[in-house]
Amino acid sequence: MKTLKATYEGEKILLEEKIKLSKNSKLIVILLEDGDTEWHTLSSQSLRRAYGEKEPEYILSEVKEPNPGYESR
Repeated sequence: MKTLKATYEGEKILLEEKIKLSKNSKLIVILLEDGDTEWHTLSSQSLRRAYGEKEPEYILSEVKEPNPGYESR
């Protein structure tokens, strides 16, 4: 997982950092309203602490004990 800054310019979302994305890459978009800067800083710091630079991607077959309360999508 990587956090990127971006700006919506009216028709497109423009990333502030060059990154190569493959077709159909999954993204999460969070819209920051005016005054959300403190929240953004705090959440970015928390995500950086939660996920290391070399955090592996886990696939379903690696899950040893599924959570029956989780709805599969």
